[in-house]
Amino acid sequence: MGVSDNTRGLILAMASSAFIGSSFILKKKGLKRAADSGTRAGVGGYTYLLEPLWWAGMVLMIVGEVANFVAYVYAPAVLVTPLGALSIIISAILAHFMLKERLQKMGILGCVSCIVGSVVIVIHAPQEHTPNSVQEIWALATQPAFLIYVAATLSAVLALILYFEPRYGQTNILVYLGICSLMGSLTVVSIKAIGIAIKLTLEGISQVAYPQTWFFITVAAVCVITQLNYLNKALDTFNAAIVSPIYYVMFTTLTISASAIMFKDWSGQDASSIASEICGFITVLSGTIILHATREQEPATASGTITWYLSGDAMKGVEDEHFITLHNSDYFQQ
Repeated sequence: MGVSDNTRGLILAMASSAFIGSSFILKKKGLKRAADSGTRAGVGGYTYLLEPLWWAGMVLMIVGEVANFVAYVYAPAVLVTPLGALSIIISAILAHFMLKERLQKMGILGCVSCIVGSVVIVIHAPQEHTPNSVQEIWALATQPAFLIYVAATLSAVLALILYFEPRYGQTNILVYLGICSLMGSLTVVSIKAIGIAIKLTLEGISQVAYPQTWFFITVAAVCVITQLNYLNKALDTFNAAIVSPIYYVMFTTLTISASAIMFKDWSGQDASSIASEICGFITVLSGTIILHATREQEPATASGTITWYLSGDAMKGVEDEHFITLHNSDYFQQ
């Protein structure tokens, strides 16, 4: 008995999560080192490109994304995408030990919820109908419903980049991750189309001559570059254990929506299976929210805070002195 396409997609998605979860930590460490010797990525610096750790993280991410790419060829997005929760668990655990970003007890509950939800989704995942040509995929991509989704997505991305990023990018994590997630949903449907084209070509049905194939490749390249740029900014500006779950929630929700609109992933499934998948997805989202909430409870170090004591007697102890603390970073602006 051969291995089913869904099983292949499941194995590849799990391997992808392991690589991507680890890459978050290596890239974060590389960004921290780069920030110590140059301009931070969050404010437009690119010194992280000289950091070996950042490149190690990038290699792991590429390997993970390739595995994810192939997973989408074999299994529907409603199965592959939610399994990205495993990368959240891995990055949260590694951040606890390697970045000293404390994982609380409720965070462990969040990890368990992610695993339980993922298992439910895997059990009830639909078997996907694979298009027979790039032209068939193009017909799906030019449906009015999907074109409306694309127009709304691009409008939101432009608004975030042109208006919200200059004003709120450094203080609101949803700006950077909103751009990543919106572009990511278009990346996934484009990559799925490219993967199917490659699979058909390897089977002897060449899709290289079709201009639609190259259009999907161009769209995927632009979206991936945009994602990486703003993901680097998010990682450099905010806590890695917060970036991972929020990015996962937004990316997964938008990707499943885009795939459901374009590929009609739930077509042919009964109501109970769809309800089970939705419940599993909500369970996974709940786990990521718990992880996020527990990280928020950590005491944050105020930027621009300096404390020192004034002493006229070098022999006095610190406990005998008067302390002065400045909390407003405006005092330090040149």
